[in-house]
Parts: sequence; structure tokens; C-alpha cells
Amino acid sequence: MMSQDVILNDGHNMPQLGLGLMRFGSEAETAAVLASAADAGYRLFDSAAIYGNEQQVGDGLRQCGLVRGDVFVTTKLWNTEHGRDKSRTALEGSLQRLGVDQVDLYLVHWPLPMDDLYVETWRALIALREERLVRSIGVSNFTAEHLGRLIAETGIVPAVNQIEMHPRFQQRALHAFHREHGIISQAWSPFGGGGTGGVPLLGEPVLAAIAAKHARTPSQVVLRWLTQSGASAIPKATSVQHLAQNMASLSFDLDKTDLAAIATLDSAEGRTGPGPLTFAVKHFA
Repeated sequence: MMSQDVILNDGHNMPQLGLGLMRFGSEAETAAVLASAADAGYRLFDSAAIYGNEQQVGDGLRQCGLVRGDVFVTTKLWNTEHGRDKSRTALEGSLQRLGVDQVDLYLVHWPLPMDDLYVETWRALIALREERLVRSIGVSNFTAEHLGRLIAETGIVPAVNQIEMHPRFQQRALHAFHREHGIISQAWSPFGGGGTGGVPLLGEPVLAAIAAKHARTPSQVVLRWLTQSGASAIPKATSVQHLAQNMASLSFDLDKTDLAAIATLDSAEGRTGPGPLTFAVKHFA
């Protein structure tokens, strides 16, 4: 099965379901997973400069048998590289490590509002797109306020905002803002990152009941909940079984009763990752 596409606000197509590549394994392990993912129908591969694996991702994609035109590559600008000049140098480094002339989607990884450089950085990405070094541009972990400022000051709407989004943290207001402005919500950590204690998201009885009803797995229910809403998702998976199961989530539909039940899981306290207003990490150990 192949992932279906969504149409971005710049007219380009993007696979709706992709593979998250944060902190993968060795070069050989990455190559093996990418080959399995390609066989399972994945065409969107999500990396980032901070993951430290762009080179092995690029090598693995060249070895997996897919031609460049069939692969959608995302990477991200890290927090140390905000600003006009640094943004260009950062992208050039990513292109070199990935071994490509253009990335399909380039994202500002975090807004860093305390530095107040995200509008300048966004202008840099607009210029990089005009130079055709990137095909589409977007952001990650931006709030509606951040997005509104980008749009007001530059007139250019991000194609994607990659955010934490899962049944326990549904981001309904932000997702609605995205729809209003033609931005695709893309869910990182769609399975809730294992939860913050207690029952992991995929162990929720509500999800188990819906999964049993459709003869599916809880993870497939979560992914279909996202894609039915128009969102994109980039779950991480390494086994052939999980890769195939995630892709097969596109082959069934949830009904109104299912969606109402999932809505009850939402919580204002459901965030498991960093908050975009305060996250200021520049270097990881």
C-alpha cells in the first residue's frame, strides 16, 4: 500500500503518512529500515539537522531502490542557526549531508520567541525557496500567534506546522487555525511519546475498544484519527510489522461514534514534549 498525498498551499503534493527518523540507529540499521519502509510504501522521510543522521538517511535512501523524484525528504533548521545568514549556511550543510540538490520540505524546528529571530529566519527560508534550494517551506512547534505574525509580516503562509498532536493532546484550536489558513498539521509523536505516567496512550481502553471493533491495532486507530482530520503524521517505526501496520491505517475509516470517543481523551495537560513558548535548547549533550 502507498501513502496517499495531501496538497500543500504552494501546490505541491506531500505524502500524508511518513516515517519519523529522530535518533535512529547505526548507518546499517538506518539503511535497513529505510529499505523496509520503501517496500511498505513510504515516500516521506522526516529528518533534521539536530538528529545527526542526515548523511546516513541520504545514503540509505539512495540504497533503497527509489528514484529521487519518488522520495519526499524533510529536514529542519536547528535553534543555533536562526537568522538570515546562518539559515542559508545551515541548509547548505543539510543538502551536502543528505546528498541532494533540493529538499522537499524545510522547517524551522522551533520558534525560540525569546530570541525574536523567527520572522527573520522565515524570510530567509522564503529566499531559499525562491532559489529553489527547497521546494516547500514550513515550521515546527509554532503557535497560532507565531504563525499569525509570520503571515502578517511576510505575506507567506507556511505549508506545514509540525506539532505534538495525539488523542491526549489534540490541539483542536491550532488545527482549526491551520485549516483556516491552508496549513497542514503534521503530528510528531502521534502515539504520545509513551505518556507521562500511568497508562500509555496506546493502552487506553477507549482506543482498544475502537481497535477491536475494526479489527485493527490502537496505533492504527490513532493514525487514522489524524489522517481523517486532514493531518499528516510521521510515526517512528523500525520493524517490518510496525511499518506495514502504520501504512495500513489508511485503509479503513473511523465513524462518528469512534471520533466522539477519541475526543474524550483530550486534555490540556496532555503535552509530553517541550512547550514552544519556553523551549530554548541550543545544544544537546
